[in-house]
Amino acid sequence: MLQSKKVKMLAILLVTFVLAAIVGCNGTPDQLTTTNEPSKTATLWNVDNIPVGKLPAGWNVDATNQKGPLATWEVITDTTAPSGDQVLALTHPNHTYGRTFNICWMDTISFLDGEIQVQFKAISGEEDQGGGVMWRVQDENNYYIARFNPLEDNFRFYTVYNSVRTLLADSKITLSPEKWHTLKIVQNGNKIEGYLDGNKLFDHADDLFTEAGGVGLWTKADAVTSFDDFTVRPLKK
Repeated sequence: MLQSKKVKMLAILLVTFVLAAIVGCNGTPDQLTTTNEPSKTATLWNVDNIPVGKLPAGWNVDATNQKGPLATWEVITDTTAPSGDQVLALTHPNHTYGRTFNICWMDTISFLDGEIQVQFKAISGEEDQGGGVMWRVQDENNYYIARFNPLEDNFRFYTVYNSVRTLLADSKITLSPEKWHTLKIVQNGNKIEGYLDGNKLFDHADDLFTEAGGVGLWTKADAVTSFDDFTVRPLKK
Protein backbone atom coordinates (compact mmCIF):
# COMPACT_ATOMS: atom_id res chain seq x y z
CA MET A 1 0.00 0.00 0.00
CA LEU A 2 2.79 2.38 0.98
CA GLN A 3 4.71 1.52 -2.18
CA SER A 4 1.62 2.30 -4.29
CA LYS A 5 1.23 5.74 -2.69
CA LYS A 6 4.91 6.53 -3.39
CA VAL A 7 4.47 5.60 -7.03
CA LYS A 8 1.40 7.86 -7.32
CA MET A 9 3.22 10.78 -5.69
CA LEU A 10 6.17 10.37 -8.03
CA ALA A 11 3.82 10.31 -11.01
CA ILE A 12 2.10 13.54 -9.86
CA LEU A 13 5.44 15.27 -9.34
CA LEU A 14 6.60 14.20 -12.83
CA VAL A 15 3.43 15.54 -14.49
CA THR A 16 3.76 18.84 -12.57
CA PHE A 17 7.36 19.24 -13.67
CA VAL A 18 6.52 18.61 -17.32
CA LEU A 19 3.62 21.09 -17.25
CA ALA A 20 5.82 23.76 -15.65
CA ALA A 21 8.46 23.23 -18.33
CA ILE A 22 5.86 23.61 -21.09
CA VAL A 23 4.47 26.84 -19.63
CA GLY A 24 7.98 28.22 -19.18
CA CYS A 25 8.73 27.69 -22.87
CA ASN A 26 5.65 29.53 -24.06
CA GLY A 27 6.67 33.10 -23.18
CA THR A 28 6.39 36.06 -25.52
CA PRO A 29 8.12 34.87 -28.71
CA ASP A 30 9.72 38.17 -29.68
CA GLN A 31 10.94 39.31 -26.29
CA LEU A 32 13.53 37.76 -24.00
CA THR A 33 14.44 39.29 -20.65
CA THR A 34 17.80 38.55 -19.05
CA THR A 35 19.82 40.00 -16.19
CA ASN A 36 23.37 41.02 -17.06
CA GLU A 37 25.90 43.56 -15.84
CA PRO A 38 26.38 46.46 -16.24
CA SER A 39 22.62 46.99 -16.34
CA LYS A 40 19.69 45.73 -14.30
CA THR A 41 17.65 44.14 -17.09
CA ALA A 42 18.15 43.76 -20.82
CA THR A 43 15.24 43.31 -23.21
CA LEU A 44 16.16 41.53 -26.44
CA TRP A 45 13.87 41.40 -29.46
CA ASN A 46 14.59 38.24 -31.39
CA VAL A 47 12.16 37.64 -34.26
CA ASP A 48 12.94 34.01 -35.02
CA ASN A 49 9.51 32.91 -33.80
CA ILE A 50 7.55 35.67 -35.57
CA PRO A 51 5.77 34.62 -38.78
CA VAL A 52 7.55 35.80 -41.94
CA GLY A 53 5.83 38.88 -43.34
CA LYS A 54 4.66 40.08 -39.91
CA LEU A 55 5.94 42.54 -37.28
CA PRO A 56 6.81 41.83 -33.64
CA ALA A 57 4.04 42.73 -31.20
CA GLY A 58 4.04 46.41 -30.23
CA TRP A 59 6.11 47.62 -33.20
CA ASN A 60 4.54 50.22 -35.51
CA VAL A 61 5.50 51.46 -38.97
CA ASP A 62 5.62 55.24 -39.28
CA ALA A 63 7.60 57.99 -41.01
CA THR A 64 8.93 61.52 -40.68
CA ASN A 65 8.31 63.84 -43.65
CA GLN A 66 6.29 61.16 -45.39
CA LYS A 67 5.27 61.57 -49.03
CA GLY A 68 3.59 58.60 -50.65
CA PRO A 69 2.95 55.20 -49.06
CA LEU A 70 4.75 54.08 -45.92
CA ALA A 71 7.71 51.75 -46.33
CA THR A 72 7.24 48.02 -45.82
CA TRP A 73 8.82 46.66 -42.64
CA GLU A 74 8.50 42.92 -42.01
CA VAL A 75 10.16 39.81 -40.67
CA ILE A 76 12.07 37.98 -43.40
CA THR A 77 14.27 34.91 -43.65
CA ASP A 78 18.03 35.54 -43.70
CA THR A 79 20.36 32.60 -43.18
CA THR A 80 23.26 35.03 -42.55
CA ALA A 81 21.55 36.54 -39.48
CA PRO A 82 23.72 36.89 -36.37
CA SER A 83 21.28 34.65 -34.49
CA GLY A 84 18.65 32.32 -35.89
CA ASP A 85 17.56 32.71 -39.50
CA GLN A 86 15.01 35.56 -39.35
CA VAL A 87 15.45 39.34 -39.14
CA LEU A 88 13.32 42.49 -39.06
CA ALA A 89 13.86 44.46 -42.26
CA LEU A 90 12.73 47.39 -44.34
CA THR A 91 12.17 45.50 -47.57
CA HIS A 92 10.49 48.10 -49.83
CA PRO A 93 10.62 51.91 -49.48
CA ASN A 94 7.38 52.28 -51.52
CA HIS A 95 8.22 55.93 -52.25
CA THR A 96 10.86 58.06 -53.94
CA TYR A 97 11.05 61.05 -51.59
CA GLY A 98 14.62 61.60 -50.44
CA ARG A 99 13.77 63.47 -47.23
CA THR A 100 11.51 60.78 -45.77
CA PHE A 101 12.76 59.01 -42.65
CA ASN A 102 11.34 55.49 -42.52
CA ILE A 103 10.80 54.36 -38.94
CA CYS A 104 9.61 51.26 -37.13
CA TRP A 105 9.28 51.97 -33.43
CA MET A 106 7.41 51.25 -30.22
CA ASP A 107 6.38 53.15 -27.13
CA THR A 108 5.77 50.10 -24.94
CA ILE A 109 9.28 50.60 -23.52
CA SER A 110 10.05 53.99 -22.01
CA PHE A 111 13.78 54.61 -22.43
CA LEU A 112 15.67 57.40 -20.65
CA ASP A 113 19.23 56.26 -19.82
CA GLY A 114 21.13 53.11 -20.67
CA GLU A 115 22.26 51.22 -23.76
CA ILE A 116 20.61 50.41 -27.08
CA GLN A 117 22.28 47.94 -29.41
CA VAL A 118 21.37 46.37 -32.75
CA GLN A 119 22.95 44.28 -35.46
CA PHE A 120 22.33 45.75 -38.93
CA LYS A 121 23.12 45.02 -42.57
CA ALA A 122 22.83 47.56 -45.41
CA ILE A 123 21.21 45.85 -48.39
CA SER A 124 20.64 48.50 -51.06
CA GLY A 125 19.77 52.11 -51.85
CA GLU A 126 20.83 54.62 -54.48
CA GLU A 127 20.23 57.82 -52.52
CA ASP A 128 20.82 56.42 -49.04
CA GLN A 129 21.92 53.16 -47.46
CA GLY A 130 22.23 51.74 -44.00
CA GLY A 131 20.30 52.98 -41.00
CA GLY A 132 20.34 53.00 -37.24
CA VAL A 133 18.48 53.35 -33.97
CA MET A 134 16.19 56.02 -32.56
CA TRP A 135 15.51 56.65 -28.87
CA ARG A 136 13.79 58.99 -26.44
CA VAL A 137 11.14 59.06 -29.17
CA GLN A 138 8.33 61.48 -28.32
CA ASP A 139 6.49 60.89 -31.61
CA GLU A 140 7.32 60.34 -35.29
CA ASN A 141 8.70 63.88 -35.57
CA ASN A 142 10.76 64.19 -32.38
CA TYR A 143 13.61 61.89 -31.33
CA TYR A 144 17.35 61.16 -31.24
CA ILE A 145 18.82 59.13 -34.11
CA ALA A 146 22.26 57.59 -34.77
CA ARG A 147 22.93 55.93 -38.10
CA PHE A 148 25.65 54.59 -40.40
CA ASN A 149 25.59 55.25 -44.17
CA PRO A 150 28.00 53.16 -46.31
CA LEU A 151 27.47 55.46 -49.31
CA GLU A 152 28.94 58.34 -47.32
CA ASP A 153 31.27 56.30 -45.08
CA ASN A 154 30.06 58.10 -41.98
CA PHE A 155 28.43 57.47 -38.61
CA ARG A 156 26.26 60.38 -37.49
CA PHE A 157 24.21 61.47 -34.50
CA TYR A 158 21.21 63.77 -35.02
CA THR A 159 18.23 65.30 -33.32
CA VAL A 160 14.94 65.28 -35.19
CA TYR A 161 12.84 68.10 -33.77
CA ASN A 162 9.47 68.94 -35.28
CA SER A 163 10.55 66.80 -38.28
CA VAL A 164 13.74 68.87 -38.85
CA ARG A 165 17.01 66.93 -38.60
CA THR A 166 20.07 68.61 -37.03
CA LEU A 167 23.56 67.08 -37.07
CA LEU A 168 25.31 66.89 -33.68
CA ALA A 169 28.25 64.53 -34.27
CA ASP A 170 29.95 63.06 -37.35
CA SER A 171 32.62 60.37 -37.65
CA LYS A 172 34.21 59.09 -40.85
CA ILE A 173 34.42 55.30 -41.02
CA THR A 174 34.37 52.70 -43.77
CA LEU A 175 32.48 49.44 -43.21
CA SER A 176 31.65 46.75 -45.72
CA PRO A 177 28.04 46.92 -46.94
CA GLU A 178 25.91 43.77 -47.11
CA LYS A 179 27.67 42.50 -43.99
CA TRP A 180 26.46 42.53 -40.40
CA HIS A 181 27.72 45.25 -38.06
CA THR A 182 26.93 46.26 -34.48
CA LEU A 183 25.68 49.74 -33.57
CA LYS A 184 25.43 50.78 -29.92
CA ILE A 185 24.30 53.95 -28.18
CA VAL A 186 24.95 54.74 -24.52
CA GLN A 187 23.04 57.58 -22.88
CA ASN A 188 23.54 58.89 -19.33
CA GLY A 189 21.82 62.17 -18.58
CA ASN A 190 22.75 64.52 -21.41
CA LYS A 191 25.84 62.54 -22.42
CA ILE A 192 25.55 60.32 -25.50
CA GLU A 193 28.21 57.92 -26.80
CA GLY A 194 28.10 56.12 -30.16
CA TYR A 195 29.85 52.87 -31.08
CA LEU A 196 30.25 50.82 -34.27
CA ASP A 197 31.60 47.28 -34.01
CA GLY A 198 32.86 48.07 -30.52
CA ASN A 199 34.72 51.26 -31.48
CA LYS A 200 33.68 54.49 -29.79
CA LEU A 201 33.23 57.08 -32.53
CA PHE A 202 31.48 59.99 -30.84
CA ASP A 203 30.90 61.42 -27.39
CA HIS A 204 28.47 64.32 -27.29
CA ALA A 205 26.26 66.20 -24.83
CA ASP A 206 22.77 67.41 -25.69
CA ASP A 207 19.78 68.68 -23.69
CA LEU A 208 17.01 68.75 -26.29
CA PHE A 209 15.11 65.62 -25.24
CA THR A 210 15.18 65.23 -21.47
CA GLU A 211 12.12 63.00 -21.07
CA ALA A 212 11.97 59.25 -21.53
CA GLY A 213 10.52 58.03 -24.81
CA GLY A 214 10.12 55.14 -27.19
CA VAL A 215 12.78 53.28 -29.16
CA GLY A 216 13.03 51.98 -32.70
CA LEU A 217 14.77 51.51 -36.02
CA TRP A 218 15.40 54.07 -38.77
CA THR A 219 16.38 54.34 -42.42
CA LYS A 220 16.23 57.24 -44.88
CA ALA A 221 14.80 57.56 -48.40
CA ASP A 222 15.36 54.34 -50.38
CA ALA A 223 17.68 52.58 -47.90
CA VAL A 224 16.78 48.90 -47.61
CA THR A 225 18.25 47.51 -44.39
CA SER A 226 17.97 44.44 -42.16
CA PHE A 227 18.18 44.43 -38.35
CA ASP A 228 18.60 41.70 -35.75
CA ASP A 229 18.92 41.31 -31.97
CA PHE A 230 17.65 44.75 -31.00
CA THR A 231 18.52 45.16 -27.32
CA VAL A 232 17.51 47.82 -24.79
CA ARG A 233 19.42 47.85 -21.51
CA PRO A 234 18.53 50.42 -18.81
CA LEU A 235 21.30 52.16 -16.90
CA LYS A 236 22.31 50.44 -13.69
CA LYS A 237 21.49 52.64 -10.72
